[in-house]
Amino acid sequence: MKVKDLVWKEIITVKPDISVSEAIDLMLKKGIRALLVEPKDRDECYGIITVRDIVYRVIARDLKPSDVKVSEIATKPIVTIDCNCSIKTAAKLMASLNLARLLVTECGKPIGLITLMDVMKAARIEE
Repeated sequence: MKVKDLVWKEIITVKPDISVSEAIDLMLKKGIRALLVEPKDRDECYGIITVRDIVYRVIARDLKPSDVKVSEIATKPIVTIDCNCSIKTAAKLMASLNLARLLVTECGKPIGLITLMDVMKAARIEE
């Protein structure tokens, strides 16, 4: 099974200058746990902001979400995997880097996300 067989096709992206508070609202509205953060310019890469980032980098530090921009806490560069890689390769990459999700690319362009839960479900299917 390949990564492209499991990829979440809907990627929600946000501008780097929105507040964490706005990001939280969007995550709650869409029922998701991560947002792709657009690059500020052509020399910059995509980032990702997750629920974990918000908890550890904002709430745990007693910062006000409306005062923090997503670009300040986004993880960059985001780790990517090509859509034609195997699920086993994705699992090894996630395990080696302790990641819960990867940005899936096709010809270097983002096409979706794959999560640890997706990989675990795929493992059960292949039993």
